[in-house]
Formats: sequence, structure tokens, C-alpha cells
Amino acid sequence: MLVVLRGGGDLASGVALRLHRSGFRVLITELAQPLVVRRLVSFAEAVYRGEISVEGVHARRAQNISQALSTLDMGMIPVLIDPHGACLSELVPGVLVDGRMRKHPPELGMEAASLVIGLGPGFIAGENCHAVIETNRGHRLGYVVWHGAPEADTGIPESVMNQREERVLRAPADGELVAYAEICEHLEQGQLVARVAGKAVYAPFAGVLRGILQSGISVYKGLKIGDVDPRDDPSYCSMVSDKSLAIGGGVLEAILSRSDLRSILWV
Repeated sequence: MLVVLRGGGDLASGVALRLHRSGFRVLITELAQPLVVRRLVSFAEAVYRGEISVEGVHARRAQNISQALSTLDMGMIPVLIDPHGACLSELVPGVLVDGRMRKHPPELGMEAASLVIGLGPGFIAGENCHAVIETNRGHRLGYVVWHGAPEADTGIPESVMNQREERVLRAPADGELVAYAEICEHLEQGQLVARVAGKAVYAPFAGVLRGILQSGISVYKGLKIGDVDPRDDPSYCSMVSDKSLAIGGGVLEAILSRSDLRSILWV
């Protein structure tokens, strides 16, 4: 069965990883210039590099639908630049997962596939999708919501070693991002990490740079451009997070909960 996943950021990539390992054919659609911070664990990075492997699962940028289907046949995940979902009418996937984390209602509704699953705020099961996966940390993380909406977006990053908002690096202005540090690099407090339109962004505390946007792209003031991890373990930079895997598990449950889809899978 083909699953089309809109978005290839770190959370959506956890979903793709779980589904791929479970035997589903997964195709990712992305923007021409994805804004992805945790690039080492995001299949969207294939847009820039051409190819990327995340925990042993390989993804490759596809130029068109024909190339995407060939990539699927090779056992890899194709990443197709298709921000508006134009490929859906030709591919007719059994499942559509919207993992773009836009936090507002999608432009495509339940007619887009036999099962449409949304991740997090902005989706309402029964109105603009069939099921929503809870994305807020807590007891309900990964829970499948079949009726109504998930929890509202808190806007507050999760705490890591008592660091919360401080660990998120944000653009100080509109303009081009120039990075001066690499993902997995140890940072000292006050170290220069990046500049945006000439304005400096410094490490708020000592730790490892877990993620940063591609150098050279245009950003806007307040956009999340990086993530400093106070645990200072570079191995975490290339590991899919527990949150991503929990959300992926919720998507897998939602698919297997549908008897009509199970009958296709297990024929």
C-alpha cells in the first residue's frame, strides 16, 4: 500500500521511518526549500543533498512521479517537490498523512485519500481528516483521535535539563542565514552560531548543536533556526526522537485500525 506523507521534517520522518520499516511504500512531498532544523534525521534533507539516510533508511529526491515510483521499487523513500499535492490525483494513495505541522486547517480534506491522517493542531477528525495524532508531549502523545481535535499548541518547547525556550535559536531579523557552526558540534556559551542579515546568534549555554537550518536560505524574524542540546551528546543529533517514534506509532495504529485497509494489506 502506498502512503503519501506531506512534509519530511523530523516528526514526519519518524512517521516515514516507522511505516517503511513496517513494510509500507512511503512517498514524501516537500517544498522546494524546506525549513528543517534537525536535518540529519529529516528526509526533507534529500531536497538539498539529493540523498540521505536516516537510521539506515535511505531517501532520494525524485524529479517526477515516474522517478518516484522507480525509487519506491528500489526499496527507498522518494522525496518529491510537490507543495500542493498535485501528485495525489495520479498516485491515488491508500493513506495520506499531513505531517507539515502548520498548526492550521489543511487545504485538502477527507476526499484526498481513503484514510487522511493529520498530525497535531489544525486538524479536526471528522471535519478535515479521518484521524488526528496527538503531538503534544504528555500522557496522550501518539494517541489516535477519531473524533474532534487534539490538544492546542502550547507554543512552549519541551524542557531538556531545565532548558526550555533558551535552547531554541531564533532569527533576530529577516534576511539570509549564514551558519558558523555544524550540527553535532560542541558549543560553548556565547559562541557565535550564525548571523542573519548581519545580526549575530550566540549559543545560550554550553551544549551540542542538535540542528540548524541550511546556510544561505532566507528566514524571517522569530523563525526557529537552530536547536542547542544541553545534554551535549552528539549521537542524539542523528537519532530519531522518542516523540517522532511515538507519533509514528500512532499513525501505524490508525492505519491498522481500518478493517478495509487491513484486508488490502493481508491479502
